[in-house]
Amino acid sequence: MTDLSKRSLIKVAALTALAGAALVGCGKKDEAPAPVAAPAAAPAEAPQVTKAAWVYIGPVGDAGWSFAHDLGRRSVEAHFGNQVQTTAIESVPYGADAERVFRDLAQQGNEIIFGTSFGYMETMLKVAEDFPNVKFEHATGYKTAPNMRIYDASFYQDTYMAGIIAGHMTQTGKLGLVGSFPIPEVLRNINAFVLGAQSVRPDVSLSVVWVSSWFDPPKESEAAQSLINQGADVLLQNTDSTAVLQTAERNGKFAFGWDSDMSAFAPNAHLASAIVDWSPYYIKSIEELRNGTWETKRTVWGVKEGLNDLIKIADFVPAEAKAKVEEIKAGLKSGEFEPFTGPIVDNTGKEVLAAGVKADRAWKDAVNFYVKGVEGRVPSK
Repeated sequence: MTDLSKRSLIKVAALTALAGAALVGCGKKDEAPAPVAAPAAAPAEAPQVTKAAWVYIGPVGDAGWSFAHDLGRRSVEAHFGNQVQTTAIESVPYGADAERVFRDLAQQGNEIIFGTSFGYMETMLKVAEDFPNVKFEHATGYKTAPNMRIYDASFYQDTYMAGIIAGHMTQTGKLGLVGSFPIPEVLRNINAFVLGAQSVRPDVSLSVVWVSSWFDPPKESEAAQSLINQGADVLLQNTDSTAVLQTAERNGKFAFGWDSDMSAFAPNAHLASAIVDWSPYYIKSIEELRNGTWETKRTVWGVKEGLNDLIKIADFVPAEAKAKVEEIKAGLKSGEFEPFTGPIVDNTGKEVLAAGVKADRAWKDAVNFYVKGVEGRVPSK
């Protein structure tokens, strides 16, 4: 084959190859484009979790002050679900132990810490200063800081209503009360109890035994027995256990539950329970923290706000007493009734509130006396 022939064959082969490539290329253009994968969805943003802690002076158990606060904590969990993580530490004494617990909780990332007893006040103030980004809340106190506020309940409203029942039920005209500490909070409750009883029976008197503790069942029981031995047939307490109520039952006397429903512990002695439901306050407080509206202030709620109530009035309590309690409760809810309305005199005969005057918050915060009908003197400490 000549070189010309070879060159011709090579040229034909090249042209054939180019034509085939062109045909293949045209075929690819006619095909549908390959589908493009959709971008992966961004992961859902995890809900903001708020860490909140509660510190209790006594054991939670199944009744009493710490139990009532823990019911409030559990209401927070139920309301917010996985948006809130809670911690509770019970039976924390005042002083160094409380300071250690508050510091530990702050260091663990809790954004808000509730100290649920009066005696935690100074300790919380000290710790709050060292953790300015943590919110602190103190129950029943009166001192605040930029990141610490206070909240309180109006138990004296409950005790006034309890006094109405006591005035109807007493046979001896002598009432007894087991007290914790002689601070204004407790003195208000004592005085309101007597005023409520005197609204029914003016000659009622009251004896107080102080146990210098919020929770000490043996001491509470001993104090209750002492009051019964002195002739008291209806007892009230400002302590946290069921001991006073159970002591009354053993002696065939009457008493009231305190802080929470105690009707099951001594059904024959139980007249009613003066309770506090912390749930609405705790839920509101956590909501304020989460939405950025939390601010330092003092909050004092009572029957009107759904925080306090007198519940489980015994069937054997006279209908007249029940009707009067409902009347007073309606007045408390509307704000028209104030248990501390003058004239009020102390047990030395001195006028402490003029006729027709309703006590304001400053007056209630400064109560340091017994009203007429309460025996003895207020302890100096």
